[in-house]
Formats: sequence, C-alpha cells, structure tokens
Amino acid sequence: MNLWQEYKRPVSVAEAVQALASAPGSVMPIAGGTDLILDLKQGRHSPVHTLIDLTSVHEMTVLEIRGGSLFIGAAVPVNRVALDPLTATHAQALVEACNLIAGPQVRNTATLGGNVAHALPAADGTIALTALEAVAEVANDLGIRRIPFTSLFAGPGKSAIDKTKEIIVGFHVPLAAAHQASCFKRIMRPQGVALPILNCSVWLERNGDEVKDIHIAVGPGGSTPFRATNAEAALRGKSLTEENYNKSVDALLAQAKFRDSARRASAEYRRHIVGGLFKDVLYTAWDRA
Repeated sequence: MNLWQEYKRPVSVAEAVQALASAPGSVMPIAGGTDLILDLKQGRHSPVHTLIDLTSVHEMTVLEIRGGSLFIGAAVPVNRVALDPLTATHAQALVEACNLIAGPQVRNTATLGGNVAHALPAADGTIALTALEAVAEVANDLGIRRIPFTSLFAGPGKSAIDKTKEIIVGFHVPLAAAHQASCFKRIMRPQGVALPILNCSVWLERNGDEVKDIHIAVGPGGSTPFRATNAEAALRGKSLTEENYNKSVDALLAQAKFRDSARRASAEYRRHIVGGLFKDVLYTAWDRA
C-alpha cells in the first residue's frame, strides 16, 4: 500500500499554504520526516494522500538576525541550529538541546519545526525554546501571525496548529544582552536511549548578585511544555542564595505534574532528581551571565 499518492514541493510560504488548502484528500507537511515517515511505515499514522515538502521554501530555511530577534526557520536542520554561531551567541540553551537530539544522522535531517510540531512535552528543542521565550510565526490562508510559543501545544503529542491548514514558518528568539545567559541539560538512561528521563532549561538575567529575571522550563512537567512560573517568582528579584534556591525547588515541585512512564521513569523518581538537575542548569546559566 502506498503511504501517499502526491508529493508537492512549494517554493514559498504562500504556495505551501495553498497546497495544503487545495489537497484533494488527507494532507501533511513534511521537512525532515524523521518522525512522520517512520510513523507512516510502522502504521502509527494513517496513510496520507498528499505530502507537502517544505524544504524548498526559502523563508523556512533561513537562520538570521531579523527585526531585533534571531529568526530560525522551521525547516532548518537541527544540526545547523547546533553549529551556527548566531545560536551559540543568542540561544546557547538551544544549541545544547539540539546537540542531544537523537544521533548525528538524524540531526542532519530532522528540523527544529518538526521537533516542535510533534508536540511532545519533553522534546529537547521545545523545552529550550520555552525557556528562551520564543515566539512562533504561523501561516495560513489568512496570512502570517506571531503567537506565543507555548500556545502551539494542546496536549501530549497534540499540536494546536491545524497541520492540514497551517504551517509553522519559524521561531523568533530574543537577542541576548549583557548579563543574560541560558543553559539546557537533561538526564537520560545510560544505555543511550534518545528519550530524556527529565530535561531542564533556564534563561536568566543577572544584576550583580541578584536574579533580575528568569525563565525555567522542565520536561515533562505537564501535558504540554512546562514553565515553572512559581519557581521563577521565588527567584526573580532576589539573591541566588541556598535558601532562595530551596524555596524555588519547593515551588517547582508544588506546580509540576510529573507522570509515570514505562519507557522513561516514574513520577516519584522524577520528583527525586529534578532538584539536582535544576540546580546544575540554574548555576551554569548564572555563571555564564
């Protein structure tokens, strides 16, 4: 049985949206395809009539400074994100996350947009972008709009984007300023399974010995990418003392909703290890800032 009947390669965002809207049957966008093709072959996704290949859409393959932010096209391969000096300067947490996604061959093909569109609450690129407070650029037949990054998600594996009508064009990440830094780390099984037991990303701005501002993301901490806003409030505007750190961990544990996973870890184990991981990431970002 054919996994698809038609394969289209638009060269502009407008063409891509039109191709989605005019497809005669079921339709899906594809870029790297490292998840979608496997899902189709292994029967986890029903066959589609039309695949819309986005890799020739120039707007979605650029990585550049644009309008006061770093713009990363959704079809940019993960390895390019990891190696580009612009992301190293302005989004170090994203570099660290991308370097941990799967293996080298997959990173050369998989895209940042695909990592996000898969809507897993512990996807490495997704957690880093959550902490960096990225803004997504989304296109449909009405035009292009920008939406807060966390608005892209509706639940575990459920995107709020209608993949039959809309595409994620790219992501805007604020440019790093003086005394701002970020970090991403994760805990995974020693056998090298490419699924994190837990990951964490922190962006912060430092003012001497005070945490001027901070964003904390933990995956999986809920059904969608989780911002530990209560922990942020416990540290924002305060000195980074052991007492304030402990208060922030308590706030994180009270807000997070860890789940049991047969393939990853129990909720109890995640609660046990999150403090150590968070402390490592927090103090690394603090030292960098």
